[in-house]
This record gives sequence, C-alpha cells and structure tokens, in this order.
Amino acid sequence: MKNAPKIKRLLIANRGEIAIRIARTCRELGIETVGVFSEADRAALHIRMVDYAFCIGEEAPSESYLNIPKIIATAKKAKADAIHPGYGFLSENAEFSRACKKNGILFVGPTPETIEAMGDKGRAKTLMKKTGVPTIPGSPGLVDSVQASLQIAKEIGYPVLLKAVAGGGGRGMRKVDSEKEMASAFESAKREAKGAFGNDGLLLEKYIVNPHHVEVQILGDGTGNVYHLFERECSLQRRHQKLLEEAPSPFLKGEVKVLKQLYEAAVLSGKAVKYRGAGTVEFVVGEDKNFYFLEMNTRLQVEHPVTEMVTGVDLVREMIRIAEGRGVGKLVKFLNSKPDPFKPFGHAIEFRILAEDPVEFLPNPDLIEAVDFPAGPFTRNDHCIYEGYRIPSAYDSMFSKLTVWGETRMQAIQRGRRALSEYNVVGPKTTIPFHAEVLNNRTFLSGNYSTKFIESEKIELKNLPKEDPAFLALSCEALKEEEKPKGENPSQNLWKETSRTEALRR
Repeated sequence: MKNAPKIKRLLIANRGEIAIRIARTCRELGIETVGVFSEADRAALHIRMVDYAFCIGEEAPSESYLNIPKIIATAKKAKADAIHPGYGFLSENAEFSRACKKNGILFVGPTPETIEAMGDKGRAKTLMKKTGVPTIPGSPGLVDSVQASLQIAKEIGYPVLLKAVAGGGGRGMRKVDSEKEMASAFESAKREAKGAFGNDGLLLEKYIVNPHHVEVQILGDGTGNVYHLFERECSLQRRHQKLLEEAPSPFLKGEVKVLKQLYEAAVLSGKAVKYRGAGTVEFVVGEDKNFYFLEMNTRLQVEHPVTEMVTGVDLVREMIRIAEGRGVGKLVKFLNSKPDPFKPFGHAIEFRILAEDPVEFLPNPDLIEAVDFPAGPFTRNDHCIYEGYRIPSAYDSMFSKLTVWGETRMQAIQRGRRALSEYNVVGPKTTIPFHAEVLNNRTFLSGNYSTKFIESEKIELKNLPKEDPAFLALSCEALKEEEKPKGENPSQNLWKETSRTEALRR
C-alpha cells in the first residue's frame, strides 16, 4: 500500500524472552525499540536489548505490565508510534487496543472488535457455527443453572466439560462423568472462573475422549484476506497448559484431506472477523480425526518459533508489515498459492523451559548460579536469563523456549536430545529433565499422544541434574566477576531511563 505509515519507534509492552524476541526483529528492520520494566525487573535482560528503557511501576502486574494508562503515557513520553503487546499481559485486551487507537499509536495486533468477539468463548462459538466451522456439541450459550447443565448433558451424553466463558489455561474447567457429579463441579467451576477472570459464566460441551490439541497459525491483513501457515501439535500439557509443541502435527501426518479441511476452517474463522495480524485458531481433534473449533487466540503464541522454523516466515516481521498497512509478505502468499497446500519443510519441536519442579510442576524461582546454553545446528534458544540473575516470583515461570529443527521428526528428536543434554542450569529446578525423558518415551515417539499424556504415562525422571563441584566452583568465580562494574549492568538501567529520556526531548 502506498503512503503506508512506517513504524520508526516501537514500544514493547511486555517483558522477558518475548520482549527480547520482538526487539531483535525490530533491530533487523531498523526500528528503534522502547522497553518497559517493573521495579522487580531492573536487572532483567530484556531492558538491555532495547534502545530506550522506562520503569513503569511496582512488581505487581496491575501496577506495571497491566497498567494501561502508564504504558500509554510511557509510549507518548518516548515518542513511540507503535506498540507490540507480545503475549500474555495486555495482548488480548480490547481496551488496550482501543487506547492505542485513541492516542494515535499503532497497535501491532487485531482490532478491539476482533479481540472482544473472540475473547468471549460463547460468542466466538456462536459465530463459528454460523460461519460453518465445526464446533463441539453443547450449550448454545451460557448455562445458568445446574438443572440446565443436567438437561444438556442428558441430550449429548456423558462425559461433558464445564468451562469458563472468559477463561484460559484450564481455570474454571471441570470434567463431569455422571449426573451425580454435576452440582459440585458446576459450583466449583463458577467460583474458580469468578476468581480468575471476574466472570463466572460457564459453557457446557461434549467431552472429547483422548483429545488432541491442534492449532493453525493464521495471518490476516485486516481487509478480509487471511492466510494459514500450517498446524502445530500442542497436546503435551500439564493442567491444560502447554509444555511442548511441534510442527507439523505427527498425529495428522498423511491425513491430507483432514489437514486441508483444517486449514480451510482456520482461514474461514479469520475471515469471519476480518482478522488483522497474527492469530491462532485452536481445535480439539478426536481419535477419529474429526476436529472442532476450540477458540481463537488473538495474539502471537508462545509456540510461534516452531512455525517459523518450518516455514521461514518471521511472524513478528509480518505483524509489523500488517500494522503498517502493507499486507503479508511474498513468502506467506507463496505458501498459500496452490489449491493443494504446500507442505511445511521439515519438523520442529519447542520445549518450554520453566523454573518449576519437574515432578509436580510447581514454580521454583531462584538465583541462576550458573548456566550453559545449548547451541549448534538448527538449535534456537529464546531465553531471558544470565548467570547472577534471580528469576522473579511475580511473573510466569517460563524463562526459555528451546526450539530444534530437523529434516524429519526423528532427526528433530535426536537434535532435541543433544540440545537438552547441553542445557545446564544451576539454581532453580527446571523442566529440562522432564523434556529429556519425554524424548525417550514410546508413546511420544509414536506421535500418537493426547492431552492425557502426563497423567497416563507417569514420566519417571531418572536423570535429575546433579551439582558438579568443578562446574559450581567455576560458576562462583564467574559470579564474582559479574559483581564488578563493567560494561552494561543492571545499575545502568537508571542511567538509560534518564539520559535517553533527555535525548528524546531534544
């Protein structure tokens, strides 16, 4: 598009590895970056990776990363002409998108109307049914009583699933196997939904036995043109939250007809709301390979690197192009140019590395005493840690996304084994040992694993990391060196905030 607004300075309304990832693409594009940080993040790596950094409040997200007025004021103060929300925090907040528009700032993401339409699961499901996208049998809207839930469950058959209309991450969700369980499940789901989202509305759906969680990456230019970038398998989860993702889906390998229908349904979903930017249409797939619309995430996904690895498309770059009004790039159009879709190239697997106990998956934030990062061919590590950094307890426990690529799934698995063996973190417990064991699990290797994998397989962690005395001794020496003032360190963040602000005023 001629005379499209060119983004010159972009504020990243996020923290950690995603803020770093966005900053890197901006640097390649010649776009200046503005970072924000809370008091708890004064030593964070993401504010070393940007051109300008501003403190926006206290540790609590409500006082900093979720504070719309503060972020907008900072963007105006820094003279940023665009904001990228990353994922989490304000990424799917319609009011934030609306506030950007009101203040003349480009929001690198969907319109407020799209975010609102897809953020309400009941409204989204109704729209998808009208559009012709397959949806799970269940309530036409909210279920407002136990009696209504019992009636619908009787019609569609047990087991059924109660889930929060405004929810995500498995909160406000209960599986109900029989009539006698309905009352307690209904009340507990409502309580949890109210506490987590401020909305206790519930939907009721048919529960899919041994379901697979498969999602399709889409890009829309906001004018009705929507493109897909194939699918991702996200079935390996704990408490309905993903731990490992791969592209393409091994469960749907060779299912050409099903995949084509899946892509068409995802594109249709995007066209129904004139989608703008990068989004993900999530589906639940049964053992019979029938699929049903689950939800649309109106943002960049944590697992976007696996799609980038099998397509060569930089999704952040595409989001910026679209926000500027220039549409999608040539490669995206090329991958969608044939009646029968091109196949993704090779196979990619992403491991979410969390500061969590790998047995119970409970948060374990701590000081990074020492770390060895994996490297080598086709190995990508999006991380936000360094030796001497203390992982804050106030935010998500994920500090790294390790992604590997191979010509085949087996080659990607072998590369993953090698990369995980090189990843040594001394300090917090992490999910690295869990992922190492998963890659040797027969069910996982078969490619036919469902969202019930963790419960059914009972992964035993035989190779928990042991502290190597020699490694720790070297690490302590490195930490002493870290404490000496040299180069750019956390204490310089205050300097960056003040002196660079002064420079902006000139």
